[in-house]
Amino acid sequence: MWSKVHWGVAGVVAVASLQAFLAPAHGQDRSRTPASAGPARSEKRAVVVTPDKRGAVLRAAATRPFSMLGVTWDDPAVRLVGTVEVRTRAAGTGEWSEWRTLDSEEGQGDETALRGGTDPLWVGLSDGAEVRVAASADEVSALPAGLQLDLIDPGRDAPAPQSARLPAAPAQGAPGTASAPRPAIVLRAGWGADESISPAAPAYLAGGKVKAVVVHHTADSNSFTCAQAPAVLRGIYAYHVQQLGWKDIGYNFLVDPCGTIYEGRKGGVDRPVLAAHAYGFNSQTTGVAVLGTYTTAAPSEAVLSSVARLAAWKLGQYGVDPTGTTTLTAGADGTNYFRKSWKLGAQLNFSTIHGHRDGYNTLCPGDQLYAELPTIRALAASSTVKTADEQAVPTPVPGSGD
Repeated sequence: MWSKVHWGVAGVVAVASLQAFLAPAHGQDRSRTPASAGPARSEKRAVVVTPDKRGAVLRAAATRPFSMLGVTWDDPAVRLVGTVEVRTRAAGTGEWSEWRTLDSEEGQGDETALRGGTDPLWVGLSDGAEVRVAASADEVSALPAGLQLDLIDPGRDAPAPQSARLPAAPAQGAPGTASAPRPAIVLRAGWGADESISPAAPAYLAGGKVKAVVVHHTADSNSFTCAQAPAVLRGIYAYHVQQLGWKDIGYNFLVDPCGTIYEGRKGGVDRPVLAAHAYGFNSQTTGVAVLGTYTTAAPSEAVLSSVARLAAWKLGQYGVDPTGTTTLTAGADGTNYFRKSWKLGAQLNFSTIHGHRDGYNTLCPGDQLYAELPTIRALAASSTVKTADEQAVPTPVPGSGD
């Protein structure tokens, strides 16, 4: 994150003077309205910028019910360098939360992107929000134009068809390669993905091979239950597609705190689907995001096990060692969290299971989850098994000349 922000006395006074009370449409009080039973829906509110364009604020004291929010801006190629803070009012009780910081390091996403934005934040059922934005004191640039608060109601869960869960399956891989069993995966229908909002056909990795798995966290709060995970996924999906203009949810797979694995971007869980999770390296990798934030909170053993089993299976499909390294070609100029920079076309060495921060300047996947990557690699290696074809190869007899 950023160590200094441009608040100051004058800035605070200027921001406070711009606070706006925004009533719901037609003057109706929706404070006790439940979440919608249909598809996800969103509400947008402009965030007012101070005259010096170094601060911005919004007070939306009455809104339609929502459970997820994010802040977006006009240009998807621009990064907001500063601090974005929000607080929300709980529906029913009227209590305001503490101020929470949004991670404003969301990647550029798909080429179809229409807006830039923070990571979305799950806040639980709410009916009011406040936002304050401050540019970093270390930067001279103003805040991005077109700042907007996006409020998302993910809708209620509907019964999922029995076919919406793909059961675990035995290992299958090319002869002579290490593989691993496919873990059970909840398909898109199982978490209620509204396919009508992302009609574009899926795309696949140009080389037809996954060379590495990139581990993420979604930077949400950790206040949701595993039973609410499908709603969290629908909120992320709606935010990526309807607010940022991506063609689909950005991650290939997602894992909830209880270790349940979900299909993310459509195109087939057993295929090398091109997603939008690791700017500059999407065309060679698959992305696995753990729901929640793991900057200070430790991931559960169930999370580590599921990420490892999923990574072992995906890499095993292509004969890739989960404890090894691989060379990826940079699809864009870039800088990572450790201040290593490169140019388009550079050949870079990565662990075959690595964190988002290794290839992009972001805190993702959080210090606690990043610290567990060696454990995940070891667990993934222990998940691999020899294929039936390799097991059938006879053991050479000593002295036979083989």
